[in-house]
Amino acid sequence: MAVRAIRGAIQLDADTRQEILSRSAELVTAVLERNALTSEDIISILFTATPDLTAEFPAYAARLLGLTDVPLMCASEIAVPGAMPRVLRLLAHVETSRSRAELRHVYLRGAAALRTDLPQ
Repeated sequence: MAVRAIRGAIQLDADTRQEILSRSAELVTAVLERNALTSEDIISILFTATPDLTAEFPAYAARLLGLTDVPLMCASEIAVPGAMPRVLRLLAHVETSRSRAELRHVYLRGAAALRTDLPQ
């Protein structure tokens, strides 16, 4: 088994608690499903949010999904002028037998425009 990192992002429609919880769950679920991972494979997840998202911690959504023994952390993205608004990102460290080339990074909704080079 190797330690690998998987990236993901999703753009939200609004800064509301429910939107952050549902979109964070959607992103985490998609990362797990597209990479055939279980919670046992996850070492840790770092979530970031653009400065315009403050209604809830994205990590709380992962806890609600059952990731109760996985180290999770939230941070704020730097406020770059002209950057895409309302974006949640994650960096998941996982144990997997897959090579880097086999990993599927996940960019959903408007955030897909951030990585047009990746297959959806």
